[in-house]
Amino acid sequence: MLKLNTGLSPITSLLTDAQGVRWSHQRILAIASQLAMLVISVVLVTNVIITLGERRLQEEWATQRYTELQTVGTMIADKVTFQQFRTQTLARGELLRQYLDTGNEAMANKLIEQWGSLQKNMPELMGIALFDTRGELMFASTDLFSSQTLPPSLLGGTRNMGGNEIYSSPMEFLSVDGGLEPYMYQLAWLENPDQTVRGYLVTYNSMMRTLELVKPAISSGQSPMMMFDTQGLMYSGATDDPLPRLPEALNASLKQSYPALWRQMAMSNFGQFHGDDATFVYLKVDLTTQYETRREYFLVSYIRNSDIKSRFAYWQAILTVGTIILTLLAAAAVVLSHLYRLEQRARQNSIQLAADLFGGDEGMLLVNDKGRVLSANATAGALLRLASDQLTDRSLQRCLQLDDQNYQAIIQSVQDKGEWRGEMALDNRPDTLLTIQIRYTRANRDRQRYFLVGLTDIGELAKCRREESLHRLLADSAVATALTDAEGHLLKYNNAFEQLLDMAEPISGNLADILENDLGNQWARISQMVAMQGSWQGQILCTNNAASCLQATLKGHLDDEGDVEYLVCTLEQATNRRNRESGHLIPNRSTILANIEDLQRYFEALGEASRVNSCLMLMDISPSGMLSHMSDIGQLEKRQQEVEMLLLKELPSNFQISHWQLGKLVIILPFTGNNDAHKYATDAMSELNSHGLGEGISIGIAAYQDGQDLEAYISHAEIALKRAKQTGDQKICQAFTR
Repeated sequence: MLKLNTGLSPITSLLTDAQGVRWSHQRILAIASQLAMLVISVVLVTNVIITLGERRLQEEWATQRYTELQTVGTMIADKVTFQQFRTQTLARGELLRQYLDTGNEAMANKLIEQWGSLQKNMPELMGIALFDTRGELMFASTDLFSSQTLPPSLLGGTRNMGGNEIYSSPMEFLSVDGGLEPYMYQLAWLENPDQTVRGYLVTYNSMMRTLELVKPAISSGQSPMMMFDTQGLMYSGATDDPLPRLPEALNASLKQSYPALWRQMAMSNFGQFHGDDATFVYLKVDLTTQYETRREYFLVSYIRNSDIKSRFAYWQAILTVGTIILTLLAAAAVVLSHLYRLEQRARQNSIQLAADLFGGDEGMLLVNDKGRVLSANATAGALLRLASDQLTDRSLQRCLQLDDQNYQAIIQSVQDKGEWRGEMALDNRPDTLLTIQIRYTRANRDRQRYFLVGLTDIGELAKCRREESLHRLLADSAVATALTDAEGHLLKYNNAFEQLLDMAEPISGNLADILENDLGNQWARISQMVAMQGSWQGQILCTNNAASCLQATLKGHLDDEGDVEYLVCTLEQATNRRNRESGHLIPNRSTILANIEDLQRYFEALGEASRVNSCLMLMDISPSGMLSHMSDIGQLEKRQQEVEMLLLKELPSNFQISHWQLGKLVIILPFTGNNDAHKYATDAMSELNSHGLGEGISIGIAAYQDGQDLEAYISHAEIALKRAKQTGDQKICQAFTR
């Protein structure tokens, strides 16, 4: 794409004085300062409003969350109280009393069954266990606590609780399924009438499951909530994506990871803490009412500052859009007010520049010294494919579709010499050639300078020049010659070309289509060779008699940029110039069948004698490891093209090459025995090695069997090819040969 030079100046008028408003330096500076102050004021006020809104939303969330933490704390305390009551009820159970009296094993099984039923109906109940007077486990409803022991302070005479009292333990951790789960247990003393201890009943309750039962009862069930003890250890609330400086796992210390938050929590029972990443709300709760077993914990919740911003994003967007609209309206009012004052002092626009000049048949443009079109007539608009009013205020560079370098050179020449003439074709009108005349002149009393541009269509003259050039190119050849473009479309051909092809209808269209069987499948490769080497030669229209072939030569003619613009194709009667000693080889065939279907039709068209005495050669040209990556496919295709070109130089006229798979070629050898086929394969391999293309190539040869189709023929050659790959140094093998 061209980089256009707009020629705009921020402080200089693009129009003459009589054609519009002239903005002074002072006026532009005044507008710029007013607009800058407006934008700065709006940005400051908007930021203040957004900050206050986010803080207000943050305070509302903290108030709501504190109320919810109070509710959660009360519900957890009620749950613990209920768990104590449940433990006391189980301790007074008749079934347990009977077991203690009798010690019957069947009675123990009934107890375990009853406790298991309770666990199923109460999710927070992890297990129930019975301990003897020495504090050793007798049996339990689960194996999770088989290694648990009772603390000595609760046993014997050293205890200071008993009777109907229930002991609630501090929270502890238990490893369950590879993870830590916080729990606390209640202990009831089983006493005789004389207050001697008969045993201990212990119920274990999961604090994590208790919190899960409580949390759905509050409105913000998805808000994070954590539990810490008075030493800062985390018992609940660990997540996979924690905030920075928060504990990442259970049993981690908040005191160590976030000392600032912990110091504020340790000094008060409730409050808020505003951190860099989030706002925290905390509340200390007491889970038991007994003084001896007082258990205090912190419930902590937080909201990320980014979540506050996202929740306020809707109102922020509304506020931003509103302020932008108000700013634009205010800016428009400022500009319009200045423009109105300028228009009041402006003269009536009464100048008509070069009315008679612009009314002629020649296209005319009036351009100011900044390169902007001031006026254009209808003829100029027609030549440039634009309406005359659409040309106004466009840059001359854009109208003439010039790049920066050429445009600057033309303007410099006009300014130095006063005039410039030249010819150019536009991209939107490639069939039209224009002569451009640019003059440097003056147009008003201030002696302001302008460009006067004249446009003239010389398309017919250019067409005549082009025809003359094409005929000259055609006349350079003394043999059957055709001239095509780079894509092969016929432009001109002489009588010798028409007589040599001897076609009933007039020759037209694409050269590759006319010679489809010989050039059509190879056109992309031929075009590439012409672009790289400047020419291509090959034999076409061959039969079994090599003397009837035509020698085709394609020579490329380049444009100014070095790309192929035209091709000159010459056809001559081919002579047998295969001379192995001299090394100058002319290809006998230029056609390589593109797919297996074409090869099938060729095989079926062969006579029975040709097939019976034929061989089929399968060549694998892909070195080991070349297809290890998708990017190697292009290298393999290029290598295959080079191998095909060398094979075509040595290919006898009655042999036929076809593509089979990427990296594999099939060659049918009619009237060729297996010894001759092996000799041809050896010669071809030597030729490839001499050009550095023999690495990794393997060849398999198979002879025709009676009644065999092409698919079976190729499969026999595949067997030989596999043997050739497995033998190491020997790259040519035969199978099913005579």
